[in-house]
Amino acid sequence: MGSFKHNPDNRLDNVEKLQDAIQNTEENIKAANETLSFSSSGDKEAIRAKNERRKESIAGMMSEVEDEQQARERGYKTDNELE
Repeated sequence: MGSFKHNPDNRLDNVEKLQDAIQNTEENIKAANETLSFSSSGDKEAIRAKNERRKESIAGMMSEVEDEQQARERGYKTDNELE
């Protein structure tokens, strides 16, 4: 069997990665909205539905950013270490 190394949990840049993902998703929403005027009614509905899912995703990512910022402030200690 080949050796398997577990990669350590490196959370140091999670906030920045999440912020980049939020920005990219917001840009995708904007780009999709710009295509609405050129789309058929079926495509418009699909674009609107996808943008709603994108907005939900952004809300989740923003919540993760808050969690990561709090973890960063605590020094990334696990719940067991905090007790």
